[in-house]
Amino acid sequence: MFGRLSWAAIPFNVPVVMIAAGSVGFIIFCVLALVTVKGWWPYLWREWITSVDHKRIGVMYIFLALLMLVRGFSDAMLMRSQLALAAGHAQGYLPPEHYDQIFSAHGTIMIFFVAMPFVVGLMNFVLPLQLGVRDVAFPVLNSVSFWLTAAGVLLVNVSLVVGEFARTGWLAYPPLSEIAYSPGVGVDYYLWSLQISGLGTLLSGINLLTTILKLRAPGMGYRQMPVFCWTALASNLLIVASFPILTATFAMLLLDRYCGFHFFTNELGGNPMMYVNLIWCWGHPEVYILILPAFGVFSEVVATFSGKPLFGRRSMIMATMAICVLSFLVWLHHFFTMGAGADVNAFFGIATMIIAVPTGVKIFNWLFTLYGGRVRFTVPVLWTIGFMVTFVIGGMTGVLMAIPPADFVLHNSLFLIAHFHNVAIGGVVFGVMAGISYWFPKAFGFTLNERLGKAVFWCWFFGFYLAFMPLYVLGLMGATRRMQHYSNTHWQPLMLVALAGAVLILLGIALTVVQFAVSIRQRERNRDLTGDPWNGRTLEWSTPSPPPPWNFALLPQVDRTDAFWAMKQQRGTARDRIVKRTYQTIQVPRNNPTGFFLAFFAVLLGFSLIWRIWWGAGLGLLGAIVVCLMQAWRSDGETEVPAEKVAAYELLHGPKESAV
Repeated sequence: MFGRLSWAAIPFNVPVVMIAAGSVGFIIFCVLALVTVKGWWPYLWREWITSVDHKRIGVMYIFLALLMLVRGFSDAMLMRSQLALAAGHAQGYLPPEHYDQIFSAHGTIMIFFVAMPFVVGLMNFVLPLQLGVRDVAFPVLNSVSFWLTAAGVLLVNVSLVVGEFARTGWLAYPPLSEIAYSPGVGVDYYLWSLQISGLGTLLSGINLLTTILKLRAPGMGYRQMPVFCWTALASNLLIVASFPILTATFAMLLLDRYCGFHFFTNELGGNPMMYVNLIWCWGHPEVYILILPAFGVFSEVVATFSGKPLFGRRSMIMATMAICVLSFLVWLHHFFTMGAGADVNAFFGIATMIIAVPTGVKIFNWLFTLYGGRVRFTVPVLWTIGFMVTFVIGGMTGVLMAIPPADFVLHNSLFLIAHFHNVAIGGVVFGVMAGISYWFPKAFGFTLNERLGKAVFWCWFFGFYLAFMPLYVLGLMGATRRMQHYSNTHWQPLMLVALAGAVLILLGIALTVVQFAVSIRQRERNRDLTGDPWNGRTLEWSTPSPPPPWNFALLPQVDRTDAFWAMKQQRGTARDRIVKRTYQTIQVPRNNPTGFFLAFFAVLLGFSLIWRIWWGAGLGLLGAIVVCLMQAWRSDGETEVPAEKVAAYELLHGPKESAV
């Protein structure tokens, strides 16, 4: 009746897992008890769980990413501490089969369930506000996208307690991921969680792409769009183009595992290298899906805090779209050692060097924007400067590895791990942290504590260099990735330095929590009454903080770049502009529970397929179909906000002239 599921699936004999699971379970129980005792369930259901407001959904994406950052970083601490101990005759405390699951889960979580929700959350929150519109193109689909991502998160975390996770690495290369070599449920957890969350990401990409192309403010052509919108456009084009490749690749591997097909097996016509090509046809565009919105964040930050327009705006946009196209022409540099031949390797090596050029253009544009400006060294600016230093180093090591002979030496070494984290942390994480600091007052109506924000930055900055610069050296010394133990005790001092760096980053994560707590306690002192705490340049700063559900009482008329900056220069205060306006009734989408219920049935479907509980899979599929049909027949998708209510809100909460 329950397929392969039994009590043996719970690892009672592994203390580390049971302690971790018990701790997480206790925290969840305490949170649920607190919410119940305080009577917050109706509020959470009404304002968050069933909300289709793009701002609420963006905040939930970022909150989910922060939770999974803690989960993924706990895996990182386990790996770093294991490698600090497991030298020579010492074996450490993690057995190889558990260590393999940890590094596989770490990569999967950090890419799919930390970096992606961070980036999609920022785009969800910011794009409609910068475009001068009231919501995304498909608000209900936006909720569905988020809850499908949350369903994938839940499945990955269930594998911590029930069964196991994949031991194949974060990309699950065959033949190791085939049923012959991975007969357990670990790879199935990996595949179904990513299929479900990947569908959510694809739907989100379609939604945001449609929003950018079709829902801009009156008068806003492509040339008037903020640079963040351009980077989001490129990122979502890549999502729509590349995620179907990932879905199809995983579908073929699932057919191999469940139905005895031979797409990627060693025999009967299968070709494991085809999987590697397909996964990296998605995988390298994925790198730019993550980094391009971060580039957009840095562009907004340097222009705002230097008090001048972005230098070389047109070249910045051209560089963004060049990266968008070139990102599909470099995937083979991830496996120069496959034996494709010198000509093929040379083509992809040269293409990889070429794609570094538009990134270099961006670095110079940001530097020239800062040059000559009246720079305010706020927390977002610190993250931006830290990014430029760190990302340039990561880019240089990437160009080094683009040379096939060098890559033959460095492939699958810790040098590669250091390079990847150099661009992922120095680019994506620094960019997201800059974005959170920058747009937090717009989301919640008060600024974050500046002193703690700077402490968080310095912990991440120095922690990164301590944690990963030793890995470059270890890689050159011959240390390989995915190793659970090493016999060369000369490597241990550098492993200890790397562990110290990881501890410093952990301190940065802890201080982030403290920063949020202190900022919430001091929110009245740091309240943003102007809607424009940074003296911003783009349209999101023309709205109250936080914005109302309808974003704009009247859609702004745009005829140039940096539209809000131009308005501030040409007209009176924001409040003067508001009281002279005549308001109309506004239609806003109603709350909708479709996404939540779809996620419930998606989890049931995925869990049942993982454990071969066929009746549960049928029930989950049927439930998902019924929920979709019920949504299709709904006719009450919107509600009206009377003009009088809009006018009263704007009079009370409308933005006032910035004091900056």
